[in-house]
Amino acid sequence: MTTKLSKISLPLKLTFLIFSMVLNCMGIVILQLSEAKITYDKLGFLESFKDIPVALISLFAVNFISKFGTKKSLILALSIVGICSIILPFIEVFWFYKLWFAIIGACFAIGKICVFGVIRNNISDEKTLAKTMNSVEASFMIGIFVVNTGFGWLISSQFSQFWKFGFLFISVLSAITIFLFSRLEIAEPVKKEKENLIKELSEFISPLIIVFLAVLFSIVFVEQSFNSWLPSFYKNHLKVNSFFALQASSFLALFSYVGRMITSNIIHRFSLSKYYVWCLVLIVSVLSIIIGIQFLGPKDSKILLFLFPVIGLFLSPLYPIINSKMITRINKENVNLFTSLIVIFSSLGSSVSSIMMSILFGNQLLNYYSVYILFAVLVLFTISLVYFTISRKTLKK
Repeated sequence: MTTKLSKISLPLKLTFLIFSMVLNCMGIVILQLSEAKITYDKLGFLESFKDIPVALISLFAVNFISKFGTKKSLILALSIVGICSIILPFIEVFWFYKLWFAIIGACFAIGKICVFGVIRNNISDEKTLAKTMNSVEASFMIGIFVVNTGFGWLISSQFSQFWKFGFLFISVLSAITIFLFSRLEIAEPVKKEKENLIKELSEFISPLIIVFLAVLFSIVFVEQSFNSWLPSFYKNHLKVNSFFALQASSFLALFSYVGRMITSNIIHRFSLSKYYVWCLVLIVSVLSIIIGIQFLGPKDSKILLFLFPVIGLFLSPLYPIINSKMITRINKENVNLFTSLIVIFSSLGSSVSSIMMSILFGNQLLNYYSVYILFAVLVLFTISLVYFTISRKTLKK
């Protein structure tokens, strides 16, 4: 990591921490609003109001960032998040949650493109980039842990009716991060001459990138099955209270953080492809054990509360590893466009996953929750093997 990047690593990590908290409060919102008699059908589509704006704005965000600069764009996105988090506690109507998540999603699209652009413009080596991305994205897992733990404590306290005021903490954190960015000089991504977006994409897209985007979609699809819906699974199927459901989910985030930090420290010793495949093998193994317990033992066995979080150790490194493998192949002048595609397909994976989970929950099919996820992991495994095969052939040319 360059000296310049090491100086800005804290605000980059705080940026991912903030966006993690506002994006992953979805599990808490679903849990709380379902108790307020909002149906799972409506709650399932709530995720789409976050993810669809991410997908729609990402491509246009590339030109916006090029025009205004990375630093100003990041500060603007964080400012909007901070303001929205101040407003949310004072609004009661359901439609505002849709608008709130749509705005948050748009800001996240800008923020993620900026962060990836900063990292790519400072690092060229594949393994160093993987180390940095795992380190920065580990803060995303901390955000999930903090938001579940903090809101879980608030919801279980005597002040549970004021749970939404927890968002004020996010506003304060946004202000601190904006202050840190304002004191730094950030190298801007290489500017390109403005071209027709469709033409630019057609020249950029290749079979390798298409398969890569399918892998990315599948990873986020699996991750979202846990991140937003695990608290509801714990509460409705394992019959634990809201506080413990959120705390158990927090451990998934904590294990995910540990998984990414371990990866960032040992990745230099291994082949990225082999490390990635072994993580998938271990995920399949843990899910197989969970399914065995569910169908051969008590269906609401409390040991499941402790087994699900273990998956985070092996699931969390997949996203940074596959991104770092691909992003080092991309020219620096194309990195913002490439990142916009990453954001788009990540958001689509998240949205489709949540809709599918809402159908599962709405039809009372919670017995098949782990089977459903195992099937998704096996699909991811297959697509990943196709990606590595194409990748090796491309390198030989």
